[in-house]
Amino acid sequence: MSVIKTDICVIGGGSGGLSVAAGAVQMGARVVLFEGHKMGGDCLNYGCVPSKALLAAAKAAHYGDSGFGITSTTKVDMARVKAHIDSVIADIEPHDSVERFTNLGVRVVEAHASFTGKRQVSGGGVDVKAKYFVIATGSAPFVPPIDGLDKTPHDTNETIFATTKLPSHLIVIGGGPIGIEMAQAYRRLGAKVTVVEAFSILGRDAKVLVEDMRKLLTEEGIRILEETKVVSVAGKKGAVQVTTKDKDDKVSTIDGSHLLVAVGRKPNLDKLDLEKAGISYTPRGITTDARLRTSNRRVFAIGDVSGRAQFTHMAGYHAGIVIRNILFRLRAKVDETAVPWVTYTDPELAHVGMTYDAAEAAGLKPKRLIFRLADNDRARAERRVEGAIVAVTSKKGKILGASILAPQAGEMIQSWILAMSAGLKIGALASFIAPYPTYGEVNKRAAGLFYTPKLFSDSTRRLVRFLLKLPA
Repeated sequence: MSVIKTDICVIGGGSGGLSVAAGAVQMGARVVLFEGHKMGGDCLNYGCVPSKALLAAAKAAHYGDSGFGITSTTKVDMARVKAHIDSVIADIEPHDSVERFTNLGVRVVEAHASFTGKRQVSGGGVDVKAKYFVIATGSAPFVPPIDGLDKTPHDTNETIFATTKLPSHLIVIGGGPIGIEMAQAYRRLGAKVTVVEAFSILGRDAKVLVEDMRKLLTEEGIRILEETKVVSVAGKKGAVQVTTKDKDDKVSTIDGSHLLVAVGRKPNLDKLDLEKAGISYTPRGITTDARLRTSNRRVFAIGDVSGRAQFTHMAGYHAGIVIRNILFRLRAKVDETAVPWVTYTDPELAHVGMTYDAAEAAGLKPKRLIFRLADNDRARAERRVEGAIVAVTSKKGKILGASILAPQAGEMIQSWILAMSAGLKIGALASFIAPYPTYGEVNKRAAGLFYTPKLFSDSTRRLVRFLLKLPA
């Protein structure tokens, strides 16, 4: 077995690991990268990329009859939809490929790596001794211990995109972002869809906007069962049964053709032999400090495996923190006050910071500013008036969070992310010039609501009348 000595050893070729490897090698560090499955990780192969490609196809099918006086005949060919998803992945693959990283100067080992000591890992017939290690092994779908599930055909996000035949009835267990995105996508492609959620769908998002989303999904024909637990599942390929119990202990059975399990994710820890490196972890992930260092100070953990927010953009953010710590000896720390996320339904549901309920529970006595898309002229012109923005501030105008339900909410939320990251107050978003007519104008209008009570108060009117009496 050959021995490689290097500056940085990255374990995991997903978005976070690739960002560290590419950045570090181009700045002069020697880098070895281990990837035992597919370069690009979950995001490219089973997550962000294929799901957005599928959602784009579903959106095209849904708006075939646009309601603008233009009528067309829509036909869904799932084999071609699958080919579309594959082609999108193929377009992006070269950027994440072994060849690209090898050309950058990274030594890529196509194998899983396990720690054999505090400063050494082994895999693929090589031992690697490094000054620093970065664990970026990501996460995998969590499959809950539901009675009968191990014997019943089912999909997760790792297999759902391989289908070339439209399910006649897709049953989705889990009403989080993945479950809801897939539910809407398959409903719009023509499948009957039922979602079973033990609590509330999209439970981390602003309740007022989730209410709107629930109504929209129901109107599209998706059956949503909330506060309903899955007791057991059974069946065979093409014919599955899900037995449920609701909050009133009523037991029911749902018959479907396909089953998707989307109840969360678990960190990929099992192949690492973390104990041999003195690295602490829990079922949620590897324990890290604010600099993303593990209990072994020469080892960092980033992305999903770190037990922090499980988003691709957070893995990329973590990569920057680690590079500053390792290459420049800066004491860079993570700042999670403005962590955004987006559920890519149509309309999209985007969020950053705290919800109103969270801010209230924290004793911050927040103000809630709500502006509806029904009062936005661009939304009216495009017949997309469903949705709203909910901004949360302190009494003095500090931005605590924002949530948006709109066709381009993922783009619109970025103004709020920037404002929070830069420590700007609500006045910054109320005073900028917004082009007309745009969805983004909603941000300015919502921010302006912070000043409305005072601006149009009796005291302001008295002041104006007084000033107008003065000589010009």
